[in-house]
Amino acid sequence: MLIPLVFCISVLASPMFAIADDGEQQTLLSQALERAGDNRSELQQALQRIPPEQKAGLEFLISHMPDRDLQFLTADFLLENSRLATEAVAAAPWGKHIPEEILFDAVLPYANVSEKRDPWRADFVKRFSPLVRDAKTPGEAAAILNLNIFKDLNVRYSTKRRRADQSPAETMETGLASCTGLSILLIDACRAVGVPARLVGTPLWSDGSGNHTWVEIWDDGWHFTGACEATGKDLDRGWFTERAARAIRDDRLRAIYAVTFRRNGQSFPMVWAPDQDHVSAVNVTNRYTSRAPVPEGFAVLRVRVRNQAGERTAALITVTDQDGQVVLEEKTRDERFDSNDLLTVTAKRDTALTVKLSGTDIQRKVTLDTDAITLDLQVP
Repeated sequence: MLIPLVFCISVLASPMFAIADDGEQQTLLSQALERAGDNRSELQQALQRIPPEQKAGLEFLISHMPDRDLQFLTADFLLENSRLATEAVAAAPWGKHIPEEILFDAVLPYANVSEKRDPWRADFVKRFSPLVRDAKTPGEAAAILNLNIFKDLNVRYSTKRRRADQSPAETMETGLASCTGLSILLIDACRAVGVPARLVGTPLWSDGSGNHTWVEIWDDGWHFTGACEATGKDLDRGWFTERAARAIRDDRLRAIYAVTFRRNGQSFPMVWAPDQDHVSAVNVTNRYTSRAPVPEGFAVLRVRVRNQAGERTAALITVTDQDGQVVLEEKTRDERFDSNDLLTVTAKRDTALTVKLSGTDIQRKVTLDTDAITLDLQVP
């Protein structure tokens, strides 16, 4: 018995994206500096003054930041942001275990979506570091922050907030915020103490009942929580889980997206600014819609295809069983989708499968002799 699936059942700790090689990175950096216009000198000054061990991160930020930021952020702002982020990660017990691609994408960024670019790090380090002094994991630290910061700051959810995408300073000034504003506040608090965090949301629930924004925390894989909706010390719980489970991945309005700082050709749908597309996103719908366990006696084959640059690419895959019957014929996911969203087939243990990369001579034979196998292919 074969059960064809096109989603990944478990949350893996695989990279979100491939870090660009030196040549590609320098090309991206040069293009970004060109787009900076009159502000180019500020960015070059930051690159010249940055400590060597922080330079790769700053190059990543400049290469991928929105054009509006390229054209007005100062060297001092960027240097302070990089220094404080580096210090926070170094001080955290889990800091050395954060992969570089997660660090660059979910700790180092100074903003989430379209909010004002406030210099929040120094203030948040002082405010929130004592709260997580005894935390041993990023997940534990995030849960502690979610339990405490909103009451400490006297901030709550309200539809009377000034704007949806408030910066931390705007939210703290009024004490009111939307789910987006609350999420921005929690994410920045997490990043200030070295916890990787990112903003997640859907433009519209599948039943048409509205939109929502929440937070994902990286703790050897991505986990979710609602901002100002703490569930004790637990993650991966929330009032919205049932609605999220009915999201529709290939429907632009009804899918679930996580913000990524890396430009990848797919924008985060900001319902408060539908005409803006400068915030990038990955489609993470399948991690919310596929939370059922693998049946006993079955195993999982996951297939990922990369191009010559090491990036995930969309390629047609055909999977057949030992009798030559087609089990699955689908395209793999490219960099617009969550790194855990792999083409997947569930079958009985010890089943022999053949995986062919269509349009090429590449094929691999796989026997499902363990609970889960991930097969990596590369296009020629």
